[in-house]
Amino acid sequence: MKKHFDYIILGAGPAGLQLGYYLQKNNSDYLILEGGDAPGTAFKKFPRHGTLISINKVHTGYDDHEINLRWDWNSLLSENEDLTFKNYSSAYFPKATALLQYLADYAKDAELNIMFKQKVDNIARENDTEKGNFQLTTSSGEAFYCNKLIIATGFSKPYLPNIPGIELTDNYVDMTLDKKEFENKKVLVLGKGNSGFETADYLTDTAALIHVSSPNSVKLAWQTHYVGHLRAINNNFLDTYQLKSQNALLDADITNISMKDGKYHVHVVYAHANGEEEILEYDKILVCTGFKLDRSIFDENCMPEVVINDRLPALNMDWESKNIPHMYFAGTLMQSNSYKKTTSGFIHGFRYNVKTLFHILQNKYEQKTLPSKKLDCNFQSVADAILNRINSSSALWQQFGYLVDLVDIGDEDATYYYELPKGYNPVENPRHYFTISLEFGPSQENVFMVNRNPSAEKAEESFFLHPVIRHYCGSEMVSCLHLVEDLFGEWKHEEKHVSVLKKYVESEMARINADVVMS
Repeated sequence: MKKHFDYIILGAGPAGLQLGYYLQKNNSDYLILEGGDAPGTAFKKFPRHGTLISINKVHTGYDDHEINLRWDWNSLLSENEDLTFKNYSSAYFPKATALLQYLADYAKDAELNIMFKQKVDNIARENDTEKGNFQLTTSSGEAFYCNKLIIATGFSKPYLPNIPGIELTDNYVDMTLDKKEFENKKVLVLGKGNSGFETADYLTDTAALIHVSSPNSVKLAWQTHYVGHLRAINNNFLDTYQLKSQNALLDADITNISMKDGKYHVHVVYAHANGEEEILEYDKILVCTGFKLDRSIFDENCMPEVVINDRLPALNMDWESKNIPHMYFAGTLMQSNSYKKTTSGFIHGFRYNVKTLFHILQNKYEQKTLPSKKLDCNFQSVADAILNRINSSSALWQQFGYLVDLVDIGDEDATYYYELPKGYNPVENPRHYFTISLEFGPSQENVFMVNRNPSAEKAEESFFLHPVIRHYCGSEMVSCLHLVEDLFGEWKHEEKHVSVLKKYVESEMARINADVVMS
């Protein structure tokens, strides 16, 4: 079998399959290497308690597939609209087993070039790095070579906080699911993410006492709009704390963990108690502090730089490693440039990132034009294109404030580019252009009691997701228009949305024309 490929994707999870789908459609020279025996093998084990927190809204009231993807967080992008996750589960929060079957069928339907049971133990580069020249060696000693390498392995290693004695604890990745082992026990859960609360909720009817601890206060997804923060499906534990059922949340630094007489002794320094500290005793400690990129497989000559407590690769705007040319990252590993601000860490976000990555690779290495459409260079044509996109795009909806459309205004025509990372401009030395995105407004203390000003004149005060159109001249923003939020997420009202947008585009294009004449 041929061992050298233009592209090698490491990992056949959702991101690897999504990129493979586009490479396969393009007849590219690629291979996907997967350590497991099937696509998405991580979902055989995670989430540990079997239920996904990615929503699966089967009934939306819409017939349009693109619009329905706004509330479908599990499907990958495909021209085969029958290959949609709603055909595998009707549950709003589905089981991971359904996703496993979906991913297997997706790979089969797309006829992806995947080699299973190929665990890569080492990644190195030859001296000539002009074209990448990566060598991947498997545990069996087999070697594969490629010009461009895409790491789509996900977070494959637990992240452990730097606490003396942390090695004495049990970790989320391999902790027992046998509730009997926790009967009448005092349990400490480290980490206030969804895995920590998922674990605490699972043990609530078994343990005598549960404390969930981290240095920072819990953040709720409905408050921050970041779906990785605590979700409602996992927040039953909050009731048991505030209603005094023996459980508690601790905002504290853990400075030491030790064992004495079969018990854990934990030194706690509280964050909001005037420096109070004490030793607390537990029967069990479960570490649910998340994951990070496993860099042990990389040789020193191709070791990617990392950021955010060494958890994520440092990336350029196009998801290329900052220090290793021709090494790219896909999937949840794409999120460092928008960490905890978008949905890049989840299927419903990174599926669009991966689609854009594919087109960027095609543009960069094969000089193919990025997805775009030529428009007549008049305000009516530009405004109509914008209205169509804000009322239909699932990418702008899911990747709010991060993926944007861009309209480059030329001398004779306009070019509408789709779904680019914020700040990425496909035009060399751009002059005038618009960006189009969907964004939330400023954070509110109580998101269930927001004082609203539902008028076009006060649109910049909109709190919920709404369109934002910006006019740039070079790198300088000239003006900005917010369209007022809408209860149904539709911006079709003639007075509040359509006429407001058209007047804005008409005015800004007149300014552009005047600038061109003056220059």
